[in-house]
Amino acid sequence: MPASVIELSTLGHRIRHHRVAQGYTLDELGAIVGVAGSQLSLIENGKREPKLSLLQAIAHATGTDVTDLLSPEPPNRRAALELSLEQAQASPVFRRLGIPAVRVTKATTDETIEAVLGLHHELQRREREAIATPEEARRANTELRLRMREKNNYLPEIEQLAEKQLKAAGHTGGALTHRSVSIMASQLGFELIYVDDLPHSARSVTDLENGRIYLPPASIPGGHGLRSMALQAMAHRLLGHTPPTDYADFLQQRLEINYFAACCLMPETASVAFLAQAKRDRNLAVEDFRDAFGVTHEAAAMRMTNLLTEHLGTRLHFLRVDGAGAINRVYENDDLPLPMDVTGSVEGQIVCRRFAARAAFAEQNRTVEHYQYTDTPAGTFWCSSQTGRTGDAEFSITVGVPFDDARWFRGRETQKRATSTCPDESCCRRPDASLTSRWDGKAWPSARVHMQMFSPLPRGAFPGVDDGEVYAFLDRHAQE
Repeated sequence: MPASVIELSTLGHRIRHHRVAQGYTLDELGAIVGVAGSQLSLIENGKREPKLSLLQAIAHATGTDVTDLLSPEPPNRRAALELSLEQAQASPVFRRLGIPAVRVTKATTDETIEAVLGLHHELQRREREAIATPEEARRANTELRLRMREKNNYLPEIEQLAEKQLKAAGHTGGALTHRSVSIMASQLGFELIYVDDLPHSARSVTDLENGRIYLPPASIPGGHGLRSMALQAMAHRLLGHTPPTDYADFLQQRLEINYFAACCLMPETASVAFLAQAKRDRNLAVEDFRDAFGVTHEAAAMRMTNLLTEHLGTRLHFLRVDGAGAINRVYENDDLPLPMDVTGSVEGQIVCRRFAARAAFAEQNRTVEHYQYTDTPAGTFWCSSQTGRTGDAEFSITVGVPFDDARWFRGRETQKRATSTCPDESCCRRPDASLTSRWDGKAWPSARVHMQMFSPLPRGAFPGVDDGEVYAFLDRHAQE
């Protein structure tokens, strides 16, 4: 994996430290290791990543070794201050201000850097206080997202459990039927019951004492939504869940039951075989994957995040974005630059309007996938976006990959291309200068109040659920 900006900066400081300790100028060390002094300057300033052979030559010339040069620790206090300032000035919180970064030179004193760092720390503190109300939930969600990123969004134990349950129910292939779901429930000692009076705060209610899973009615009982909800309810029992101890535990359980349902609706063995063949044909497409297993576009797109990296070596990203551009759901392991707040949370942030996830809303034909290449500060990405609507709200589902991996996907031949420089404010967040001149001070828009993505949850045995309403429901139905 390419070194990060901070890693390159630390490496540069360590090289400079050992060069100065030996009394070499840039040109003198460059002559010894066979490169121009200007090239060494770029490396010392973290602007260029050196090859291993050059690192070995530098280590030999400065009387150290490569391991020491690659240490993540700053070589001295001055370097530590400069690196801390560099990291602070690269944060989204500071960049949103549009203030030029402080350029550190030899003449810049340690006291000056410390003072500027103090201002950055205060800026970060005030940003944290501004989102203190939903902070616990947002931090828990961010930590979970990062843990899943490290695992490539893949949980082998749940994959195996789902395959075992499907086999026991006699499911051999194709879309999972509602009857097979009912058999799976029966084998666990449950009966699926559809009722009109399900508590408004619950998606389903499981009666552990009488072996019943209550679900909402639907015009098509075998539809994806009800199959998924029934599988999620069963997953709590199969995975040995107990009432969550905190919001982080609640989120972990939600992720696991959703993952189990996805594994049942799109089993690993069959899904990987389907995707591998599509890749060989250079014809990967979310819509084909969706139709092959009878699930929603969003479910198929999310399932790709579980399998493409682990089994096919393809890094990717997934976005669900609402009509206002806010990220509702996200996964990425391909370094797509995403907006985030001071806690690292991405959900609720506004995605760049140049991204395909937002550009798709302007397309007239909403029934097909739309393809686009987007040039970003982190590289070029290819994306496929599909829009949809729930009630009065519209949304888009996007799956994308780095440029080199687009060759495996249908739609790679698209000529549509955009450029995004976010989080640079000039990309899509600042109005055109002529518009500013025309309307500044002459307009007063009334802002829409957005629903909080992670508002404080009511107390109870299960976060977000009205316990009294659920218990009254169970008592009522237990007498039937």
